[in-house]
Amino acid sequence: MGRVRTRPRVVIRLVGLALLLCAALTGSAPVQADAAVAVDLELVLAVDASRSVDAEEAHLQRQGYIAALTDPRVVKAIQSGTTGRIAVLYFEWASEFYQRIVVDWTVISDEASARAVADALAVAPYRSERRTSISGAIRFASGLFGQSYRGERRVIDISGDGRNNAGPPIETARAEALARDITINGLPILNDKPKFNGFGGYGLDPHLDRYYQESVVGGPGSFVIPADDFQSFDRAILSKLIREVAAAPIDGRQLAASAPTD
Repeated sequence: MGRVRTRPRVVIRLVGLALLLCAALTGSAPVQADAAVAVDLELVLAVDASRSVDAEEAHLQRQGYIAALTDPRVVKAIQSGTTGRIAVLYFEWASEFYQRIVVDWTVISDEASARAVADALAVAPYRSERRTSISGAIRFASGLFGQSYRGERRVIDISGDGRNNAGPPIETARAEALARDITINGLPILNDKPKFNGFGGYGLDPHLDRYYQESVVGGPGSFVIPADDFQSFDRAILSKLIREVAAAPIDGRQLAASAPTD
């Protein structure tokens, strides 16, 4: 007696019907991959770790972010959103191929979760590298979105003390990010120390804020908030974070008026 040959498509359909029947009898549905968690904002904090940032300045940068992330005004802004939470990732960058994630995607929804991110930043080792590739940082950051979270807005927050001097043209990287509906905001640090200009020399750059405005930032509601130096970085990043989270302007007078009192 010859063997009965069953067509592959018939077998697949029979297996599928069997699975559906089992699900109906047991009251269970087929297992699906977990959906991305909805958040009000996916925020990538991209921080300059080039060698123009010395150890003292690197510490001031870190402390600025630690203080801002745990500030009650930032937490309040987060909780006032539709979902009451945001997702944050923090990485440090330098050359075109140097980007190091310090704190991976983490949800902040209250004081405790904000403090957890700040504590992770406080204990993470710091490393620097040659060159300043803002374009490399933007390209790297653009590929980080949509992994585990689904934000109403996607924002790259770039802070640094120099111009792009390595990697692809900054305008190219910016255009690629904007095409993916990513907003880029900037926090240029107007340091009084000479910076490498990318052409073999060093010099002061008093117009770094203008450069960020013209060549770095972009997208709906994008903005630049300069820090006059590393000592004023904490105030600038606080203002910037509140504005990014709330998607609304805030100035120094608003910050002073909303400062917590003892």
